[in-house]
Amino acid sequence: MTGILFSKLLAIFIAAAMGWFVGHMRWLGKAGGDNDPARVLSNLAFYLFVPALMFRTTARVDFHTLPWLTIAAFFAPVVMALLGVYLWQRSRRPENPAVPAVRSITACFGNTLQVGVPLVAGVFGEDGLAVHITIVSLHALTLLSLATVLVESDLARHHATGASLWSMLFITMRNTIIHPVVLPVLAGFAWNLTGLALPRVLDEVLQMLGSAVVPLCLVLIGMSLSYYGWPRAWRDMMGLLVVKLLLQPALVLVVAHWVFGLSGLGLAVIVMMAALPPGSNAMMFSQRYRTLEQEASGAVVVATLLFAFTAPLWLAIPVWLGR
Repeated sequence: MTGILFSKLLAIFIAAAMGWFVGHMRWLGKAGGDNDPARVLSNLAFYLFVPALMFRTTARVDFHTLPWLTIAAFFAPVVMALLGVYLWQRSRRPENPAVPAVRSITACFGNTLQVGVPLVAGVFGEDGLAVHITIVSLHALTLLSLATVLVESDLARHHATGASLWSMLFITMRNTIIHPVVLPVLAGFAWNLTGLALPRVLDEVLQMLGSAVVPLCLVLIGMSLSYYGWPRAWRDMMGLLVVKLLLQPALVLVVAHWVFGLSGLGLAVIVMMAALPPGSNAMMFSQRYRTLEQEASGAVVVATLLFAFTAPLWLAIPVWLGR
């Protein structure tokens, strides 16, 4: 494990601790209600900063040069894992219809930026970082969009008692498309298809807004822990972390190596990417639907700590297979 990674992990904890202190001192106000500071800041990120990041990423990505085999080898098992967690949670018939989607994104969405970028750059160099960044450009677009479709369909079914099938489908489609994650993605794709470059001023504005996502979300993790406390159901949270830190990278390893035939650098990078701890987007997703905020925030912090112990395993196995 590199010193760079440890410094990044420490930086994450310090930023989260600063957010906890701000929340503990109630400098931004008391928790609860529509003016809950953590929820207000989360909405700001979800409705302004994240859409700017999503639109700019989708509008600028060059789909003709992407390594589609490596991308498929990563996303196929990760999507399988997300759907598996979702179905597992739905089988438990929770009272809150948003629970399955929130837990599935917590268990499968990795911290590809704050932790992933320095780790891959330090261990695999520029070639590995190029593979990592390529997948990062599609990571949030794919997983958040899928989780949005799942949660909106569940909410539509829950609230459309006695409604017709077509009415329920219309509500689901409307709420899925007119959404702060999906709508900017679709708009970005539409811009990308025109072949036009983003105007320089617009690109700078989007870049500026998008760059606020990471620091704001790290502070929000700490604030959420201060306002909502640690999760009471530790067993459920630890089950999600087992999926994220152990089962998901194992699934990516098996599928990528023995189904897609990957080996070497590409295999090592996507296995490590699958093993990353949950990202702050999981916490924002939970706050968007006011579901399991304690669990999602706690999962990010605890998994980031545990990752220091699980990462060496997932660094070593692809190297051993390549011998």
